[in-house]
Amino acid sequence: MMSEQEMGIYLFCGIQLTEEEDFGKAEIEGEETDLFTIRYKDAAMVAAEVPMKIFHPNRQNLMMHQQTVSKVMEKNDTVIPISFGNVFKTEDDVKVLLENLYPQFEKLFPAIKGKIEVGLKVIGSKEWLEERVNENPQVGKMSSSVKGKSEAAGYYERIKLGGIAQKVFEDLQNELKAEVFTPLKEASEAAKANEPTGETMLLNAAFLIDRDKEQQFDEKVNEAHEKWKDKVNFHYSGPWPAYNFVNIRLKVEES
Repeated sequence: MMSEQEMGIYLFCGIQLTEEEDFGKAEIEGEETDLFTIRYKDAAMVAAEVPMKIFHPNRQNLMMHQQTVSKVMEKNDTVIPISFGNVFKTEDDVKVLLENLYPQFEKLFPAIKGKIEVGLKVIGSKEWLEERVNENPQVGKMSSSVKGKSEAAGYYERIKLGGIAQKVFEDLQNELKAEVFTPLKEASEAAKANEPTGETMLLNAAFLIDRDKEQQFDEKVNEAHEKWKDKVNFHYSGPWPAYNFVNIRLKVEES
């Protein structure tokens, strides 16, 4: 049992629900609690009763949220993701929210039914990136002019050198987008190229695909990996609910 204090309703995700489903339990900050659904028409929120407080987005809590949503996805093929940390005061508050969101849910259900999101991050190996930068003839000339100069004397040359290296890196990002992202986009229902994070990331993409075409899509990812494996690392993840393709904003009432 959760501790004796004011309790609230934590939301994990929205689903389309035509008959009752049992999603088991979730372990929230060391406490095991039942998952249940709050329904409106054919829409429902998967929820748990928790202490009424702010849940911090640490690794353990984020993994709990993610793993619980993944558990729901195993039993339900129409899952609308809800961001981490949304706690409402009462079930009635959630019902009002669900009623207000229902027009959006009604449009989303057919669009995401039977679909999953997968993510692909492509990280360039430092050796290969340096090699590609050094292949640029301007870099060789600029490096020679900077060599031997004091930091102050070579300041502007170093700025130009950094600019050239950045241009080479941007060209590589465009190359990956054309040769990896675009073919995978054509094989998916929808695709999104997010801003790369980290100085060696060349591609940060999400794809919405049919569950029953996951294997074919995986094969296309493997083909791309085979072509680029000596130059980059692929980080392929999923399946996830459609985080990158659904924009649902929840309004949590102030306590």
